[in-house]
Amino acid sequence: MFGRIIAFLYGLVCYLTFLVSFLYAIGFVGNVIVPKSIDSGPEGPLVKALLINAILLSLFAIQHSVMARQWFKRAWTKIVPEAVERSTYVLLASLILLLLFWKWHPMKGIVWDVHNPNGRTALQGLFWIGWGLVLVSTYLIDHFGLFGMKQVYNYLVGKHDEPQPFKSPTLYKMVRHPLYLGFIIAFWATPRMTTGHLVFAIMTTAYIVVAIQFEERDLIRLYGDSYRKYREQVSMLFPLRLRKR
Repeated sequence: MFGRIIAFLYGLVCYLTFLVSFLYAIGFVGNVIVPKSIDSGPEGPLVKALLINAILLSLFAIQHSVMARQWFKRAWTKIVPEAVERSTYVLLASLILLLLFWKWHPMKGIVWDVHNPNGRTALQGLFWIGWGLVLVSTYLIDHFGLFGMKQVYNYLVGKHDEPQPFKSPTLYKMVRHPLYLGFIIAFWATPRMTTGHLVFAIMTTAYIVVAIQFEERDLIRLYGDSYRKYREQVSMLFPLRLRKR
């Protein structure tokens, strides 16, 4: 029982670390409230900043993708208990995000700067809609399972984790990946786009498109024809699908 309590407390710490990194990410990308944002701080040499920022983003992408693969999970759970596998994944991803925020080098060249009040309001509104879409999407599938709390709670009370059946609630009937769509909207919707922000938006969007391919392979292996049929019927990121003639 002591081990189960420790696992639950560990999972709780991991979840709280995720919450901190998630909330900080909003401030970081939006240049609001937080002490260090995507455009704050002194600007250094462009090539150096570009290289460091690319390394930081790549580090997150590699960790986030490799640790999510089934072959890695099978190997990883021989080292860490299965109950805390997801929590450990979430913790490492959150810590790398916090490292990115800390070590990010601003690049302050202006790509666009919207001065029209209506345009600024619309872009700022889209920014918050994007983050809201991310959060709502996690709850539509399984928020606490996605971030490891469900697993450590079930381990604490001695409940077996049942495989999740395939489902496509609400937003998932419009696009297959509303969570990723939310991130893309949040990263691009800004009235003042700097070079550094543009690099961040391009690299994260490219990563999302690539990551979806790996994720959907895993989903096909897990759900088979159910997911293949779903993929044929629902578009990937934008609620628009061309009719086949």
